[in-house]
Amino acid sequence: MKVAYWIVAALLALLYLYSGGIKVVRSKDQLRPMMGWVDSVPLGLLRTIGVLEVLGALGLVLPPLTGIAAGVALAAATGLVLIQVGALSLHLSRGEVKVIGLNIVLLALAGVAIWLSTIWL
Repeated sequence: MKVAYWIVAALLALLYLYSGGIKVVRSKDQLRPMMGWVDSVPLGLLRTIGVLEVLGALGLVLPPLTGIAAGVALAAATGLVLIQVGALSLHLSRGEVKVIGLNIVLLALAGVAIWLSTIWL
């Protein structure tokens, strides 16, 4: 189970470090071609989402890796599930049904990460 956790956690961490990082450092104009929804939310919320994604990625990897507060991995995975629930609701409210495939995959992976992270408890 540990190998499965590390595979899922690494995939999620890489994706969320990138996705969250660009939300934190790039302007709305730079993000607009990739994320058409950025004009639907205030800049502060966009930055907050980015910070939460980065923290979630770090929370999946660092606590189990160091053995310090390894239960934080469960909280991080739960937070990433909540981020994807919010993303799905935003896309569905905008009528963007065709773009929710990645969100569904990320939601499922984060759900698996919740289950697998129980090995650290």
